Amino acid sequence: MRTVRLLASYYQQFDADPEGVVPGEGYGGWQQAPVELSWDHTAVVVMHAWDCGAQEQFPGWYRAVEYIPRANAICREVFPRLLGTVRVRGFRLFHVVGGGDYYKERPGYLKAVELAGPSPPAVEQIGADETLRRLREFRAERGFVGAHNRDDVNRGFARLQFAPQAMPQDDEGIAENAHQLFALCRHHGVNHLVYAGFAINWCLLMSPGGMLDMSRHGVMCSALRQAVTAVENRETARGELCKELALWRVALAFGFVFDVDDFVRALLNERCGNRGD
Repeated sequence: MRTVRLLASYYQQFDADPEGVVPGEGYGGWQQAPVELSWDHTAVVVMHAWDCGAQEQFPGWYRAVEYIPRANAICREVFPRLLGTVRVRGFRLFHVVGGGDYYKERPGYLKAVELAGPSPPAVEQIGADETLRRLREFRAERGFVGAHNRDDVNRGFARLQFAPQAMPQDDEGIAENAHQLFALCRHHGVNHLVYAGFAINWCLLMSPGGMLDMSRHGVMCSALRQAVTAVENRETARGELCKELALWRVALAFGFVFDVDDFVRALLNERCGNRGD
């Protein structure tokens, strides 16, 4: 079996110090160790790497989603080398999409639909009374995205597209939900997904095709530290603390955290040619 050896970050969530003022400060914390990934059973997955347009086009979207500039920078500065290496080495690459229909004519999506078959029934919803509707409206206006930003956000999503640096090539698998992503994994024998994209503490964890969904299928889910960013709040934005907490959650609950440079170097050092299907 072909393997890729590289350093992985993991989190040692033991041993708390019962005698300490703060017992959790006894944990080992972040550690690194070399691990092996199976070349044939691992895939990189790029999730929700969108072209959100310019700030001048959709100022309300940028006001509500402060990570868009960071995501744009990652697309420009990290994705070309990362995805270029993945492709030139013949490593498996999937895409997880959502928010529009910009992907529905692409061969990788049509193949995923064919492999997955009929979608499972939608989750049954509870009925909403007038009080619940008012509470939801209150949250949308006062919490996110703000009534004055809503039109810009809606207009942005109406013209959503892949970021140029994350555009699928050839027949790379494209899934819009866990049903389709699992079908791609099953077809290609993939049992470990390494995520890049936006946002690590929101979509990559909880949206359809994210880590929570895929872990329920028995798939290990890891992340590439420099290829993700997070939804931050006023109190965390300066230090990107939500990203740090999300990476800890990935390492503790789902898989490992890899540095992009280590990952790229490992692919380049692995002596095997491009893979055919």
